Amino acid sequence: MVDASETRIRESFRQQAGYCRALQSPFTAQLCDLLADSLTRETRTGARVMSWLGRPEATDDALALRVTAGLHALALKNIDADWSALYPPAASPDIAILGRALDATLHRHDEALLPWLELPPQTNEVGRSAALMSGLVFLAGQQELPFSLYELGSSGGLNLILDRYAYTLGTVRVGGESAVHLTPAWSGPSLEPANVRVVARRGVDQAPVDVGTSFGRERLAAYVWPDQTERLKRVRAAIAIAAEHPPPLDGMDASDWIERTIALAPQAGIHRVLMHSVTFQYFSDEVKRRVTAHAERVGAQATAEAPFSWLRMEQINGPFELRVRTWPSGEDRLLALCHAHGATIDWKA
Repeated sequence: MVDASETRIRESFRQQAGYCRALQSPFTAQLCDLLADSLTRETRTGARVMSWLGRPEATDDALALRVTAGLHALALKNIDADWSALYPPAASPDIAILGRALDATLHRHDEALLPWLELPPQTNEVGRSAALMSGLVFLAGQQELPFSLYELGSSGGLNLILDRYAYTLGTVRVGGESAVHLTPAWSGPSLEPANVRVVARRGVDQAPVDVGTSFGRERLAAYVWPDQTERLKRVRAAIAIAAEHPPPLDGMDASDWIERTIALAPQAGIHRVLMHSVTFQYFSDEVKRRVTAHAERVGAQATAEAPFSWLRMEQINGPFELRVRTWPSGEDRLLALCHAHGATIDWKA
Protein backbone atom coordinates (compact mmCIF):
# COMPACT_ATOMS: atom_id res chain seq x y z
CA MET A 1 0.00 0.00 0.00
CA VAL A 2 1.32 3.43 -0.93
CA ASP A 3 0.54 6.92 0.22
CA ALA A 4 -2.49 8.47 -1.46
CA SER A 5 -1.47 11.60 -3.34
CA GLU A 6 -2.06 14.94 -1.63
CA THR A 7 -4.29 15.95 -4.52
CA ARG A 8 -6.47 12.89 -3.99
CA ILE A 9 -6.57 13.47 -0.23
CA ARG A 10 -7.61 17.10 -0.58
CA GLU A 11 -10.24 16.11 -3.15
CA SER A 12 -11.69 13.57 -0.69
CA PHE A 13 -12.32 16.43 1.75
CA ARG A 14 -14.10 18.38 -0.99
CA GLN A 15 -16.12 15.29 -1.84
CA GLN A 16 -17.23 15.01 1.79
CA ALA A 17 -18.10 18.71 1.79
CA GLY A 18 -20.44 18.06 -1.13
CA TYR A 19 -22.16 15.22 0.70
CA CYS A 20 -22.56 17.40 3.80
CA ARG A 21 -24.16 20.21 1.81
CA ALA A 22 -26.51 17.79 0.08
CA LEU A 23 -27.58 16.47 3.49
CA GLN A 24 -28.10 19.97 4.97
CA SER A 25 -24.95 20.25 7.05
CA PRO A 26 -23.34 23.50 5.84
CA PHE A 27 -21.10 23.96 8.91
CA THR A 28 -19.39 20.58 8.47
CA ALA A 29 -19.13 21.28 4.75
CA GLN A 30 -17.29 24.52 5.51
CA LEU A 31 -14.86 22.66 7.76
CA CYS A 32 -14.18 20.08 5.06
CA ASP A 33 -13.55 22.78 2.46
CA LEU A 34 -11.19 24.64 4.77
CA LEU A 35 -9.29 21.46 5.58
CA ALA A 36 -9.03 20.63 1.88
CA ASP A 37 -7.47 24.00 1.13
CA SER A 38 -5.28 24.67 4.14
CA LEU A 39 -4.30 21.47 5.96
CA THR A 40 -0.51 21.18 6.17
CA ARG A 41 2.13 18.83 7.53
CA GLU A 42 3.04 21.26 10.33
CA THR A 43 1.11 19.20 12.88
CA ARG A 44 1.27 15.45 13.50
CA THR A 45 -2.41 15.22 12.58
CA GLY A 46 -1.85 17.09 9.34
CA ALA A 47 1.19 15.01 8.47
CA ARG A 48 -0.71 11.79 9.14
CA VAL A 49 -3.60 12.91 6.94
CA MET A 50 -1.32 14.00 4.10
CA SER A 51 0.53 10.66 4.22
CA TRP A 52 -2.64 8.56 4.32
CA LEU A 53 -2.17 4.88 3.55
CA GLY A 54 -5.32 3.72 1.88
CA ARG A 55 -8.36 5.21 0.21
CA PRO A 56 -9.31 8.55 1.75
CA GLU A 57 -12.65 8.98 -0.03
CA ALA A 58 -15.96 9.34 1.80
CA THR A 59 -17.14 5.92 0.61
CA ASP A 60 -13.98 4.16 1.77
CA ASP A 61 -11.84 5.33 4.71
CA ALA A 62 -13.94 8.51 5.19
CA LEU A 63 -10.82 10.42 6.20
CA ALA A 64 -12.54 13.81 6.33
CA LEU A 65 -15.13 12.54 8.80
CA ARG A 66 -12.40 11.26 11.12
CA VAL A 67 -10.94 14.76 11.32
CA THR A 68 -14.25 16.59 11.68
CA ALA A 69 -15.38 14.15 14.39
CA GLY A 70 -12.25 14.89 16.40
CA LEU A 71 -12.90 18.60 16.03
CA HIS A 72 -16.53 18.14 17.08
CA ALA A 73 -15.47 16.13 20.14
CA LEU A 74 -13.29 19.04 21.23
CA ALA A 75 -16.26 21.37 20.90
CA LEU A 76 -18.61 19.03 22.79
CA LYS A 77 -16.17 18.71 25.70
CA ASN A 78 -15.79 22.49 25.79
CA ILE A 79 -12.11 22.29 26.65
CA ASP A 80 -11.41 25.20 24.32
CA ALA A 81 -14.06 27.88 24.79
CA ASP A 82 -13.01 29.81 21.68
CA TRP A 83 -13.44 26.73 19.47
CA SER A 84 -16.69 25.60 21.08
CA ALA A 85 -18.19 29.06 20.66
CA LEU A 86 -18.05 28.71 16.86
CA TYR A 87 -20.18 25.55 16.79
CA PRO A 88 -23.95 25.36 16.35
CA PRO A 89 -26.30 26.46 17.75
CA ALA A 90 -24.16 29.60 17.41
CA ALA A 91 -24.70 31.51 14.17
CA SER A 92 -22.46 30.36 11.33
CA PRO A 93 -19.16 32.27 11.61
CA ASP A 94 -17.48 34.16 8.82
CA ILE A 95 -15.39 31.73 6.77
CA ALA A 96 -12.19 33.71 7.42
CA ILE A 97 -12.78 33.65 11.19
CA LEU A 98 -13.53 29.92 11.11
CA GLY A 99 -10.40 29.30 9.05
CA ARG A 100 -8.11 31.11 11.50
CA ALA A 101 -9.72 29.33 14.46
CA LEU A 102 -9.36 25.97 12.71
CA ASP A 103 -5.65 26.49 12.12
CA ALA A 104 -5.13 27.49 15.77
CA THR A 105 -7.13 24.50 17.02
CA LEU A 106 -5.19 22.05 14.87
CA HIS A 107 -1.97 23.31 16.44
CA ARG A 108 -3.20 23.63 20.03
CA HIS A 109 -4.94 20.25 20.18
CA ASP A 110 -2.79 18.17 17.88
CA GLU A 111 -2.32 15.32 20.37
CA ALA A 112 -6.05 15.11 21.11
CA LEU A 113 -7.00 15.00 17.43
CA LEU A 114 -4.46 12.41 16.30
CA PRO A 115 -6.22 9.33 17.78
CA TRP A 116 -9.39 10.10 15.84
CA LEU A 117 -7.59 9.09 12.66
CA GLU A 118 -6.99 5.54 13.87
CA LEU A 119 -10.54 4.19 13.99
CA PRO A 120 -13.13 4.20 11.20
CA PRO A 121 -16.19 6.46 11.46
CA GLN A 122 -19.05 5.01 13.45
CA THR A 123 -22.04 7.24 12.90
CA ASN A 124 -24.61 4.69 14.12
CA GLU A 125 -27.39 6.89 12.70
CA VAL A 126 -30.54 6.04 14.66
CA GLY A 127 -32.82 7.40 11.93
CA ARG A 128 -31.97 4.38 9.81
CA SER A 129 -33.86 2.24 12.30
CA ALA A 130 -37.05 3.58 10.70
CA ALA A 131 -36.13 1.95 7.39
CA LEU A 132 -35.03 -1.31 9.03
CA MET A 133 -38.18 -1.44 11.17
CA SER A 134 -40.29 -0.88 8.05
CA GLY A 135 -38.64 -3.97 6.61
CA LEU A 136 -39.36 -5.99 9.74
CA VAL A 137 -43.01 -4.89 9.72
CA PHE A 138 -43.21 -6.03 6.10
CA LEU A 139 -41.65 -9.42 6.96
CA ALA A 140 -43.89 -9.86 10.00
CA GLY A 141 -46.88 -9.27 7.75
CA GLN A 142 -45.70 -12.04 5.44
CA GLN A 143 -45.36 -14.56 8.25
CA GLU A 144 -46.14 -14.04 11.91
CA LEU A 145 -42.95 -15.36 13.47
CA PRO A 146 -40.65 -13.82 16.08
CA PHE A 147 -37.31 -12.48 14.86
CA SER A 148 -33.71 -13.29 15.69
CA LEU A 149 -31.58 -10.38 14.46
CA TYR A 150 -27.95 -10.41 13.31
CA GLU A 151 -26.44 -7.03 12.47
CA LEU A 152 -23.24 -6.23 10.57
CA GLY A 153 -21.41 -2.97 11.33
CA SER A 154 -23.24 -2.48 14.62
CA SER A 155 -21.00 0.26 16.04
CA GLY A 156 -22.66 0.86 19.44
CA GLY A 157 -25.68 -1.29 18.64
CA LEU A 158 -28.16 1.59 18.50
CA ASN A 159 -29.94 0.14 15.47
CA LEU A 160 -29.79 -3.37 16.87
CA ILE A 161 -32.24 -2.31 19.62
CA LEU A 162 -34.64 -0.80 17.08
CA ASP A 163 -37.63 -2.47 18.74
CA ARG A 164 -37.11 -0.25 21.80
CA TYR A 165 -38.03 2.85 19.78
CA ALA A 166 -41.43 4.20 18.71
CA TYR A 167 -42.31 4.85 15.07
CA THR A 168 -44.86 6.54 12.92
CA LEU A 169 -44.44 4.91 9.51
CA GLY A 170 -46.99 6.62 7.31
CA THR A 171 -50.32 5.59 8.80
CA VAL A 172 -48.85 2.81 10.94
CA ARG A 173 -47.72 3.28 14.53
CA VAL A 174 -45.13 0.77 15.79
CA GLY A 175 -43.80 0.32 19.31
CA GLY A 176 -44.80 1.73 22.67
CA GLU A 177 -43.66 4.81 24.53
CA SER A 178 -40.00 5.63 24.00
CA ALA A 179 -37.61 8.55 24.31
CA VAL A 180 -36.83 7.91 20.63
CA HIS A 181 -39.79 8.41 18.29
CA LEU A 182 -38.96 8.21 14.60
CA THR A 183 -41.34 9.83 12.13
CA PRO A 184 -39.82 9.72 8.63
CA ALA A 185 -41.64 11.54 5.84
CA TRP A 186 -43.53 8.68 4.17
CA SER A 187 -44.63 8.37 0.57
CA GLY A 188 -45.99 5.50 -1.48
CA PRO A 189 -48.36 2.72 -0.35
CA SER A 190 -49.11 2.22 3.32
CA LEU A 191 -47.62 -0.60 5.33
CA GLU A 192 -49.94 -3.28 6.64
CA PRO A 193 -49.78 -3.26 10.46
CA ALA A 194 -47.96 -6.27 11.92
CA ASN A 195 -46.52 -7.29 15.28
CA VAL A 196 -42.69 -7.18 15.39
CA ARG A 197 -41.31 -9.43 18.14
CA VAL A 198 -37.55 -9.70 18.65
CA VAL A 199 -36.54 -12.69 20.75
CA ALA A 200 -32.78 -12.61 20.13
CA ARG A 201 -30.18 -10.26 18.72
CA ARG A 202 -26.44 -10.06 18.18
CA GLY A 203 -24.17 -7.64 16.32
CA VAL A 204 -20.61 -7.34 15.11
CA ASP A 205 -18.20 -4.49 14.47
CA GLN A 206 -14.45 -4.35 14.00
CA ALA A 207 -14.33 -1.87 16.87
CA PRO A 208 -17.60 -2.02 18.85
CA VAL A 209 -18.49 1.12 20.78
CA ASP A 210 -19.29 0.63 24.46
CA VAL A 211 -22.01 3.18 25.17
CA GLY A 212 -21.59 2.47 28.88
CA THR A 213 -18.33 4.46 28.81
CA SER A 214 -17.83 8.19 28.44
CA PHE A 215 -15.50 7.56 25.49
CA GLY A 216 -18.15 5.49 23.70
CA ARG A 217 -20.84 8.10 24.22
CA GLU A 218 -18.47 10.87 23.11
CA ARG A 219 -17.47 8.93 20.01
CA LEU A 220 -21.01 8.37 18.75
CA ALA A 221 -22.08 11.96 19.44
CA ALA A 222 -18.99 13.41 17.75
CA TYR A 223 -19.79 11.72 14.44
CA VAL A 224 -23.19 13.43 14.27
CA TRP A 225 -22.82 16.62 12.24
CA PRO A 226 -23.06 19.53 14.71
CA ASP A 227 -25.56 21.62 12.78
CA GLN A 228 -28.07 18.76 12.83
CA THR A 229 -29.25 19.27 16.39
CA GLU A 230 -32.24 16.92 16.18
CA ARG A 231 -29.97 14.06 15.16
CA LEU A 232 -27.66 14.85 18.08
CA LYS A 233 -30.59 14.88 20.50
CA ARG A 234 -31.86 11.60 19.06
CA VAL A 235 -28.54 9.76 19.27
CA ARG A 236 -28.12 10.80 22.91
CA ALA A 237 -31.58 9.46 23.74
CA ALA A 238 -30.78 6.18 21.96
CA ILE A 239 -27.43 5.94 23.78
CA ALA A 240 -29.27 6.19 27.10
CA ILE A 241 -31.60 3.35 26.07
CA ALA A 242 -28.66 1.21 24.90
CA ALA A 243 -26.78 1.84 28.14
CA GLU A 244 -29.80 0.51 30.05
CA HIS A 245 -30.35 -2.41 27.66
CA PRO A 246 -26.92 -3.14 26.18
CA PRO A 247 -27.09 -5.29 23.04
CA PRO A 248 -24.57 -8.13 22.68
CA LEU A 249 -21.76 -7.04 20.35
CA ASP A 250 -18.70 -8.90 19.10
CA GLY A 251 -15.49 -7.29 17.89
CA MET A 252 -14.23 -9.06 14.78
CA ASP A 253 -14.27 -9.22 10.99
CA ALA A 254 -17.81 -9.36 9.54
CA SER A 255 -17.15 -12.37 7.30
CA ASP A 256 -15.51 -14.41 10.07
CA TRP A 257 -18.36 -13.50 12.38
CA ILE A 258 -21.22 -14.42 10.09
CA GLU A 259 -19.66 -17.80 9.33
CA ARG A 260 -19.24 -18.55 13.03
CA THR A 261 -22.46 -17.03 14.35
CA ILE A 262 -25.26 -17.79 11.90
CA ALA A 263 -25.63 -21.55 11.78
CA LEU A 264 -26.66 -23.28 8.57
CA ALA A 265 -29.37 -25.26 10.33
CA PRO A 266 -32.69 -23.37 10.53
CA GLN A 267 -34.42 -22.56 13.83
CA ALA A 268 -37.96 -23.87 13.87
CA GLY A 269 -40.50 -21.15 14.55
CA ILE A 270 -37.92 -18.34 14.29
CA HIS A 271 -37.40 -15.89 11.43
CA ARG A 272 -33.67 -15.16 11.37
CA VAL A 273 -32.73 -11.82 9.81
CA LEU A 274 -29.28 -10.62 8.76
CA MET A 275 -29.39 -6.83 8.55
CA HIS A 276 -27.18 -3.80 8.04
CA SER A 277 -27.42 -0.15 7.03
CA VAL A 278 -24.82 1.93 5.16
CA THR A 279 -22.18 -0.65 6.00
CA PHE A 280 -21.51 -2.81 2.97
CA GLN A 281 -19.71 -0.05 1.07
CA TYR A 282 -16.91 -0.11 3.65
CA PHE A 283 -16.25 -3.84 3.28
CA SER A 284 -13.53 -5.22 1.04
CA ASP A 285 -14.57 -7.23 -2.01
CA GLU A 286 -13.47 -10.41 -0.25
CA VAL A 287 -15.60 -9.67 2.84
CA LYS A 288 -18.60 -8.90 0.61
CA ARG A 289 -18.09 -12.18 -1.23
CA ARG A 290 -17.88 -14.25 1.95
CA VAL A 291 -20.88 -12.56 3.56
CA THR A 292 -22.96 -13.12 0.43
CA ALA A 293 -21.84 -16.73 0.09
CA HIS A 294 -22.69 -17.57 3.70
CA ALA A 295 -26.06 -15.82 3.54
CA GLU A 296 -26.90 -17.95 0.50
CA ARG A 297 -25.74 -21.12 2.26
CA VAL A 298 -27.95 -20.33 5.24
CA GLY A 299 -30.81 -19.43 2.93
CA ALA A 300 -30.51 -22.74 1.10
CA GLN A 301 -31.38 -24.54 4.37
CA ALA A 302 -34.34 -22.28 5.23
CA THR A 303 -37.90 -23.58 5.32
CA ALA A 304 -41.33 -22.00 5.35
CA GLU A 305 -41.49 -22.65 9.11
CA ALA A 306 -37.96 -21.29 9.64
CA PRO A 307 -37.28 -18.57 7.06
CA PHE A 308 -34.11 -16.53 6.66
CA SER A 309 -33.99 -12.95 5.37
CA TRP A 310 -31.21 -10.54 4.41
CA LEU A 311 -32.44 -7.00 5.06
CA ARG A 312 -30.20 -4.13 4.04
CA MET A 313 -30.32 -0.38 3.58
CA GLU A 314 -27.46 0.47 1.26
CA GLN A 315 -26.58 2.77 -1.62
CA ILE A 316 -26.44 0.72 -4.80
CA ASN A 317 -26.33 2.96 -7.86
CA GLY A 318 -27.83 6.28 -6.83
CA PRO A 319 -30.42 6.49 -4.04
CA PHE A 320 -30.27 4.47 -0.84
CA GLU A 321 -32.37 1.33 -1.21
CA LEU A 322 -34.04 -0.83 1.39
CA ARG A 323 -34.02 -4.35 0.00
CA VAL A 324 -34.79 -7.77 1.42
CA ARG A 325 -33.98 -11.24 0.12
CA THR A 326 -36.00 -13.98 1.77
CA TRP A 327 -35.55 -17.73 1.69
CA PRO A 328 -36.64 -20.45 1.06
CA SER A 329 -37.77 -18.73 -2.17
CA GLY A 330 -34.61 -16.60 -2.42
CA GLU A 331 -36.60 -13.72 -3.91
CA ASP A 332 -34.93 -10.31 -3.63
CA ARG A 333 -37.28 -7.33 -3.36
CA LEU A 334 -36.91 -3.58 -3.40
CA LEU A 335 -38.93 -2.34 -0.43
CA ALA A 336 -38.20 1.40 -0.43
CA LEU A 337 -35.98 4.26 -1.46
CA CYS A 338 -34.64 6.09 1.59
CA HIS A 339 -32.85 9.23 2.69
CA ALA A 340 -29.30 8.48 3.84
CA HIS A 341 -30.24 9.19 7.46
CA GLY A 342 -33.73 7.69 7.25
CA ALA A 343 -35.54 11.05 7.14
CA THR A 344 -37.68 10.00 4.16
CA ILE A 345 -39.03 6.62 3.05
CA ASP A 346 -40.59 6.15 -0.37
CA TRP A 347 -42.26 2.76 -0.04
CA LYS A 348 -42.31 0.57 -3.15
CA ALA A 349 -43.31 -2.91 -2.01
